[in-house]
Amino acid sequence: MHARLAELREALAATDAARVEEWGRTAAAALSSGRRLFACGNGGSAAEAQHLTAELTGRFEGERRPLSAIALHAETSSLTAIANDYGYRQVYARQLRAHARPGDLLVCLSTSGASANVIAAALAARELGVTCWALTGAAPSALAAASDEAVAVPAARAATVQEVHLALVHLFCETVDAALAPAGPLARVAGNGDGEAYR
Repeated sequence: MHARLAELREALAATDAARVEEWGRTAAAALSSGRRLFACGNGGSAAEAQHLTAELTGRFEGERRPLSAIALHAETSSLTAIANDYGYRQVYARQLRAHARPGDLLVCLSTSGASANVIAAALAARELGVTCWALTGAAPSALAAASDEAVAVPAARAATVQEVHLALVHLFCETVDAALAPAGPLARVAGNGDGEAYR
């Protein structure tokens, strides 16, 4: 087996996926009662944050009503205005203070666990009564310490950490779908966000 794939398999096996499933069940209850989920990260982690929110506002596999989920980097005018006026460290925390309410959720993604703007968002969540969950690289990290709960991926390469994070994002969404699905098999319908059709 290629060394990269072996590293990925080892990292997956050593990651606390059960905790992410718990988060998914908690998120399903919160989102179905009108709470919002926010997500943030930088670079590839920002892409994964937006992937997460797209699966929730659209659908992952099963048909359900849309859920309120917002990727904080995607509002570019707000992002650049805040960065210009307050510094890049505040780009997520200030948006969270504008939009979040007690009982909402924040998912932070960082391969290093040291991104200052993501840590600032986690600390703002604590002030606001927002539950903060973090997906990070190897523990310990400042982001994990600032969050309510964290799942650390024990891998040396940032790319491997991101690959595991994507698998965890999909597991989270699958758990949300399962919690909100009507009784019986999960219905698959046309479209899953990638143009694939299900029946």
